[in-house]
Amino acid sequence: MAIGILLALLGGAFVCLQNTFNANVKKRVSVWATTALVLFLGFLASFIAGLAFEGSGLFDFQAQPWFWFSGILGVGVVACVTQGVQILGPSRAISLIMVSQIFFGLMWDTLGWFGLEKVPFTWQSLLGVLLISSGVLLFQLGPKLEQPEPKRKVVGVRNALKG
Repeated sequence: MAIGILLALLGGAFVCLQNTFNANVKKRVSVWATTALVLFLGFLASFIAGLAFEGSGLFDFQAQPWFWFSGILGVGVVACVTQGVQILGPSRAISLIMVSQIFFGLMWDTLGWFGLEKVPFTWQSLLGVLLISSGVLLFQLGPKLEQPEPKRKVVGVRNALKG
């Protein structure tokens, strides 16, 4: 259990760090170039690590065929989150993403969708989602993001300095 908690916390740190990096890449290229770069490098790293740790077992797919295409969902994840982080900033965007993940995770657990074992819906679950959502709402109502002033082109600087 402790290892699972540690891995989940580490995964959260990686997600936030990756999204911050992605938002910085997107400042210089399009969201689609950013997404292609991120997913290609992720594929390459996963492929190399998979071959190193699993060998030919890497290609032994046991999941339902439609689950094989979950990487396509990664396009939506990277595109939406990258732009959200760039517009809202990492802490605001990630907090909203977290609430969304908890809500949909609870819904899919409760309904037993996507091959998950059904988990009964309880008032504690609802209270937890409401408390986390309230905390995020309070966080969102905090100081507004300051928009940088547009850069103004200075004309005639040499003349002003000479005179």
